[in-house]
This record gives sequence, C-alpha cells and structure tokens, in this order.
Amino acid sequence: MKYVYNKLVRDKIPEEINKMKGRKTNYKILNDDEYLQELDKKLFEEAHEFIEEHSVEELADLMEVISAIIKLRKISLEDVEKAREIKNNKKGKFENKVYLIDVEQEYADEREENELKKEWRKNK
Repeated sequence: MKYVYNKLVRDKIPEEINKMKGRKTNYKILNDDEYLQELDKKLFEEAHEFIEEHSVEELADLMEVISAIIKLRKISLEDVEKAREIKNNKKGKFENKVYLIDVEQEYADEREENELKKEWRKNK
C-alpha cells in the first residue's frame, strides 16, 4: 500500500518513518522557490489545524512555519515587529473584538471588490 502526501514535512519525519518496520519514505529536497511555495501551503494547513484544535502544539507548528518563511525571505524579527507597530498605530490591534458586518456606499470600489473575491474568503 502506498500513501501519497506530496507535502512539506518537518526535517526528521522521513527518518522517523524509515525506522518503522515495513515502512520506507521517498522524498526530495526542494529548491528555494519550491520551498517557499510549499511553506505557503503549509501556512494554510497549520492555520486550519490550529483553528480545529486551538492547541498550543498547533500554534507552535504555525509559528514554526512563520519562522521558516522569515528565515528564507531574510526578514529580521525587528522588521516584523516594526511593521506590526506601524500597522497597530495606523489601524489598531485586535483587542476590542470589533466585527465588521458590512459597509454601505454610493459607488463601487474596485479594491473592495477584489478583496471580497479572494479565494480564501470563499470558504466562509
């Protein structure tokens, strides 16, 4: 029996699987472009798992993926924190539990239309 995963996994996963009797992995090492693409997919996977379980372990997995993206893209944590502070000062945080229901306006807004059409928003 073969189980096909085709997904990014933690570094020691193939080694752990290969230690089990009757199991053998096939894997490859990705180039940076492939790696970034798979990290993007993994980010969604881990976010969904966190939403399902709300566990510390799943939050840790999510943070590990974010850490890998930061490292690959050569972004400093200081730059991330600076951007977070700027956005917090400009738009606020998520402390007051504000839930936007809708916006009424007299004219169509292309930016808003495009935002609402994003693929990840369709699964509401």
